[in-house]
Amino acid sequence: MKKIHYIILPILILWTNYFQACDACKLQQPKITRNFTHGPGPESGWDWFIVGGMALFTLVTLFYSLKFLIKPGEKNKKHIKNNVLNF
Repeated sequence: MKKIHYIILPILILWTNYFQACDACKLQQPKITRNFTHGPGPESGWDWFIVGGMALFTLVTLFYSLKFLIKPGEKNKKHIKNNVLNF
């Protein structure tokens, strides 16, 4: 199992350079996204609003997913989760 780590780790380290933006794209991006994306940067304020909305939606979804996964709060003995957990 440890031999796999010696193979995967160098591949992942070299692969990170593939996903970084090239020099031409770095010049087109604003300071916040300069090293992360290719292509032109956001063209208007609406682009930032959309990205912010998606980030907020993702964080809220992550919060509730973890909340209900850790402490579901269902006390009914006939709930379907008990069929899975008691199998």
